[in-house]
Amino acid sequence: MKLKDTQALTSFDYSWLLKRIFPYVKPFLGRVILGFLIAVPVGLLDGVVSFSLKPYMDYVIGKQDLAFAGFIIPYIALAYAMPFLVVFFALIQGLLRYLNSYLTDWTSLKITNAVKNDLFARLVYMDTSFFDINSSGMIINRYLSDPDTASRGVVDQIKTFIISLFGALSLVVVMLYSSWKLALVGVLVLGVAFLPVFLIRKKIKSVSNQNTVIIGDIMTTMNETYSGNKVVTAYNLQERQKASFLRGINESFNVSISLTKRVGWMSPVMYLIASFGIAFVLFYGTKLIYLGHMTAGSFASFVTSLLLLYKPVKTLGNTLTSIQNTFVAMGRVFELFDYVPKIKDNENTVAIREIQEGITFDNVSFSYNSENTVLKNINLNVKKGETIAIVGNSGGGKSTLVNLLPRFYDVSEGSIKFDGTDIRSFKLKDLRNSISFVFQDNFLFTGTIKENILLAKNNATDEDLNRAIKASHLEEVIDMLPDGIETVLGERGLTLSGGQRQRVAIARAMIRNTPIIILDEATSALDNESEAVVQKALDNLTENKTVFVIAHRLSTIKNADRIAVINNGELAELGTHEELLSINDGLYKHLYEMQFNKVEAEV
Repeated sequence: MKLKDTQALTSFDYSWLLKRIFPYVKPFLGRVILGFLIAVPVGLLDGVVSFSLKPYMDYVIGKQDLAFAGFIIPYIALAYAMPFLVVFFALIQGLLRYLNSYLTDWTSLKITNAVKNDLFARLVYMDTSFFDINSSGMIINRYLSDPDTASRGVVDQIKTFIISLFGALSLVVVMLYSSWKLALVGVLVLGVAFLPVFLIRKKIKSVSNQNTVIIGDIMTTMNETYSGNKVVTAYNLQERQKASFLRGINESFNVSISLTKRVGWMSPVMYLIASFGIAFVLFYGTKLIYLGHMTAGSFASFVTSLLLLYKPVKTLGNTLTSIQNTFVAMGRVFELFDYVPKIKDNENTVAIREIQEGITFDNVSFSYNSENTVLKNINLNVKKGETIAIVGNSGGGKSTLVNLLPRFYDVSEGSIKFDGTDIRSFKLKDLRNSISFVFQDNFLFTGTIKENILLAKNNATDEDLNRAIKASHLEEVIDMLPDGIETVLGERGLTLSGGQRQRVAIARAMIRNTPIIILDEATSALDNESEAVVQKALDNLTENKTVFVIAHRLSTIKNADRIAVINNGELAELGTHEELLSINDGLYKHLYEMQFNKVEAEV
């Protein structure tokens, strides 16, 4: 799945989206409902001030005592009591707002974290091809930003909607209490002003999808600037990176401003429509007062309610716009949930056993896409305990061949078998637990050297650890460091040299003690001195193991039991070093003469 191409097609299927998000809301449903219930009085209390104006104007200003439920309340008492009552209700509303905000933020964050955890749990099991076709920035944006928008928004926006809705209803009730005739006019006008909100749904979705892609590109630029900082500095690429970042920022601005141009007219149009309503109310209300059908207090209360009503109605419009944005993000989130990795366990798996005979590549073909075939009809039998060196032209498919073993990718045609059993019949976890990798540029995680070694086997004993350290010639590196094996490495282990990182990686592979070892150009980036030490460590690692070696170094090639020459995706030659050199005009002989004669002469 290419994340740039996703369209959030379910964005308008609200019931389906709410059903999908409900399992994440359910554990906190009590707090969510309590927050929504508290939002009701928070909204209703918006009508207190406008409601109080009627008795204040009619009785306090008019100096008339209030008859209520058989009691007579002097207007002087009202004059002193009403300001305190207004402050009291404002205090109650403030406390309820605080409690409501706390509950909303608490539940929103819990729901968001639950969604992020589940998404990340799926991300770590994504197949290699997923990471091949999606940039780091796009993945980070989709897996972090969209859950924030979707999960936090669904609670927060509904809360805001409830507050605004009941705030509007309380003011409408006050208007009806003051004058039902004027209330009908006011509500009708504000209803008309509210209609434009429903006209912009598709534009919001389009802009949101475009902006997600652009922000992903911006984050990729930032990641590349960080990870490739030495290349940026060495080749004076600062202006290039600045231009790339600026281009992304400008594209984001243009997309966002295009939405503003299309929806920005809503607010002034709503205000204009509302102003016509207010003008009519002022004209008709004055007439009702002169005719004695309405008191000045009722009119003041009504006008205040109408003016106050504009804010919650406008908030309702903005909230519905935000809710639509939330549903778009939610649609994108569940697209990620619904994506099924191409590489996964089959329904009927069998237990993996220790290899007795060997590994067979049976008529294996592979292509990353339908257009370019990388491997063509590879037939190769590797005996248990044998070391196979794989050489060939750059881009010929050497690394791809070994990447098929742990099922980083699946073969397009043919099969790979362990003792006659297709590797797709094994559980992925069991298959990969039987293989150890040492790459050219091994990735070390932030943490101590010890933690990086034990990643391969977290239940290893101290004896296992010490044996791996000794066999990988890592002792001298550890002795040089201030905190020894507990030395904390920086991101990607860049505080160590290339040779030191390789020895940590070899120790990690060694402590795992798997029957199959894959060395993917493990020494090609090292100087001669580092290579000599690392090669000794590799010899210890590969002893009595089935080994696949991709390398250009003479020592590794010559020590292999057999050498497979891959040329343009085909197995061109297979044999020992001497056998292949004896082939006139052979590919291996040509490679040897080009790449190895000089090295052999130096040795």
